[in-house]
Amino acid sequence: MIQKKICLLGASGVGKTSLVKQYVEGIFSDKYLTTIGVKIDKKVVELAVEKVQLMIWDLEGIDRYCGFQAKYLRGASAYVIITDQTRSQSLVEGMEIQRMVREVSDIPAILIINKSDLEVAWHWTESELNGYSKEFVNTFNTSAKTGDQVEDVFKFLAQLCLK
Repeated sequence: MIQKKICLLGASGVGKTSLVKQYVEGIFSDKYLTTIGVKIDKKVVELAVEKVQLMIWDLEGIDRYCGFQAKYLRGASAYVIITDQTRSQSLVEGMEIQRMVREVSDIPAILIINKSDLEVAWHWTESELNGYSKEFVNTFNTSAKTGDQVEDVFKFLAQLCLK
């Protein structure tokens, strides 16, 4: 079995911790707890060719006050930018984080648009998403609450890390 480090990045409140809890423990809580620093969880993904233990680094929300800590990316095989479909600003913030990461690393990245279970009065246009999506290996619409596409994300990451 091999171990691979994955970093979860995004603005505060987009659902990074909720996605990890749903994936690792199969639970969802409506209680919002801000992550301070980094929380590390592990889970084994069984692929046809190999078992991969993902070391999932859930990093604190990145905003203009706390900034981006490039040191957390050391040794990572991939990272995830997570946005919240109910907050259009989270996509702008996610792309700013993507720009900062690209200044220090060229490891593969995926984009997650979280909270697909919630209704929104507007949606990002296809051209907006296509413009942003070209920065990433893949894009997923997830719901940490219902678990929709959460397993798919981490299975894809495990496969991506083996390439």
